[in-house]
Amino acid sequence: MSIEVHRDAWGIPHLRADGPDELAFAQGRNAAVDRAWQIEVERHRSQGTTAAFLGPEALGWDRLARQARLDDTARRCFESLDDGTRTWVTAYVDGVNSGLAEGARRAPQFAATGLATGRWQPWTPLGVWLSHHLLFAGFPSKLWREETARHLGPEAAELFATDGPAGSGSNGWLVTGDRTASGAALIAGDPHRFIEDPGIYQQIHLKCPEYDVVGLAVPGVPGIAHFGHTGSVAWAITNAMADYQDLYRERLRRTATGVEALGPDGWSPATAHIETVEVARADPVTVEIVETDRGPVIIGGPDDTEAISLRCPPRVRQDLGFATLPALLRATTVADVDRAFDHWTEPVNVVQAADTQGGLLHRVAGKVPLRHHDNRLRIVPAWDAAHAWQGWHEPMPRADVDGIAVMANQRGLAAPLGVEFAPPHRADRIRELLDASDGWTPGDMAAVHTDTHLASARPLLALLGTLDDLGPDAARLRDRLLRWDRRMDADSTDAAAYAAVRTALVHRVAAHPALSALAERPPYPDIFLPWLSLTQRTAFALEHLLTDRLLTDEERTACVRAAVEEVAAAGAPEQAWGELHRLAPWQSLPDATPEEWPGLSGDHDCVLSTTSVPGLTDLSARGPAARYVWDLADRDNSLWVVPFGASGVTGDAHQRDQMPLWLRGELAPVVTDWQKLTQEHRNV
Repeated sequence: MSIEVHRDAWGIPHLRADGPDELAFAQGRNAAVDRAWQIEVERHRSQGTTAAFLGPEALGWDRLARQARLDDTARRCFESLDDGTRTWVTAYVDGVNSGLAEGARRAPQFAATGLATGRWQPWTPLGVWLSHHLLFAGFPSKLWREETARHLGPEAAELFATDGPAGSGSNGWLVTGDRTASGAALIAGDPHRFIEDPGIYQQIHLKCPEYDVVGLAVPGVPGIAHFGHTGSVAWAITNAMADYQDLYRERLRRTATGVEALGPDGWSPATAHIETVEVARADPVTVEIVETDRGPVIIGGPDDTEAISLRCPPRVRQDLGFATLPALLRATTVADVDRAFDHWTEPVNVVQAADTQGGLLHRVAGKVPLRHHDNRLRIVPAWDAAHAWQGWHEPMPRADVDGIAVMANQRGLAAPLGVEFAPPHRADRIRELLDASDGWTPGDMAAVHTDTHLASARPLLALLGTLDDLGPDAARLRDRLLRWDRRMDADSTDAAAYAAVRTALVHRVAAHPALSALAERPPYPDIFLPWLSLTQRTAFALEHLLTDRLLTDEERTACVRAAVEEVAAAGAPEQAWGELHRLAPWQSLPDATPEEWPGLSGDHDCVLSTTSVPGLTDLSARGPAARYVWDLADRDNSLWVVPFGASGVTGDAHQRDQMPLWLRGELAPVVTDWQKLTQEHRNV
């Protein structure tokens, strides 16, 4: 086996091997050496065993991972793979196992927690993928809609529909050759996810005699699933916002032989067993695992009046779509990318691709079940046959590309497949910016990535402009905000003042008697609280609530008046937005001394989507987890950046060296010339 590891100036790994399986081994070994702590945490998350070393705060996730049967689903999906893909994934796992000891010696978190490295199973990468995406499609929103419908009536089920509070989105755009300086297409964008330290995306270069690919890999998963460039074809994705996970209300009962569940044909056996979750610094916890014909029970159990089960495509089909991954690496044309994504399952994405021959692609990929419309909105009764799945949406939507194609989670191509979509502001703004030129270059795209115009401020500012009976301080604040350029720049004090009024308004609207019934916490596990907080829901749906019929014109105006008077009385903020709106990345093991993270430009509905939760915090936990520009004229003109760096090792020179670039909106060059790289070592 011959494997070469090279690095560029940013420490990004460039791996070369004799064949695809050897290269998969090299990628797995590199992930273990560079990201040992990160990928071992992800392995434990997929198994539901993180509380054993992270403590009681991790118990909620472990319970859900076990109840949802992530590890068992991963095993079933692995066993269903074709022989070639199964061998390729196994080679990656062998590489991980060969490098974990070396990687753990470089990572102080292992000693700090007393965690010893484990051994990856062949299906572990599939489990890592499942754990990353279990909550990605936002099925807990159905719990919220159920509460909304119960308290406000069925017609209110979609009252709070919007992108949030914990959903994941992205920006992406394709510019055809007639709109670029080179005459070849450009693909650019930025995936919006929770910002993790180390990052969820790893820049990587993979080369063997069969292919030569650069892209953004997910540590712990082989290949390049989401964003890649093979030299002759490039692709990228965003979340389609499709609804493909269902919640069923289950009636369970214990019998002399086990547990039964009520289905459309009466009572039938359910599988049930007990698992023990080890918890550091606390007693072990037992969890009963129950699965009905619909799926695993994730809320409640046989001793409760009702329980709730989760039905999702990978468990039903025993297929996660991993055959797509090696096919993408071999792609040379848009047609190859298109065929590869025909096999994709989860998450459901909008895909864009372009090749050097002029080929273009704009389509949805993934598996979405055909079923009753109510399944998309709420929890549905397991015993009613009307709510059974009836096959799959086929063919998936696609569209022609004419000059520019934009995907930003808006209602559009995937509209027939979902319920909640992002407001159109990001997509509209990207198109507006792109329409301003017919000579785009890769370097120009930074100005699109970092645009901070906040179109969603319009309803609040419009109501503010109608107020003519304010006190002197509030009137001055009103006039100041009406002059504001609506840009959420880090150095803008006006942006901070707007955010303060918005926060006060969120509190006022959430406290309105029309919504008071939703203030009481529903009886669901804590892990679902981000989807069940009235304040969070109000924050992300504020624009809609200011125009919906729920509140009268007089009530809306009164809320805005009270909010601006409140902020004016307290003294309008004179800090810059970036002093309040700081990065708040997720770390599985935070430092004992909290860091002072940098301030950010942007806001939830800006193209520079750095999400906070008005009413709760101005800190931003979600934003661009990477930025990229793929150039089809010359791959070496492509650009990329991640918030942290190539290394996940504390203190490494490349742990956070890209952060200054990311903060400034700049990108690093993609290097594929092996003569410009530094060879690290060679294994034969």
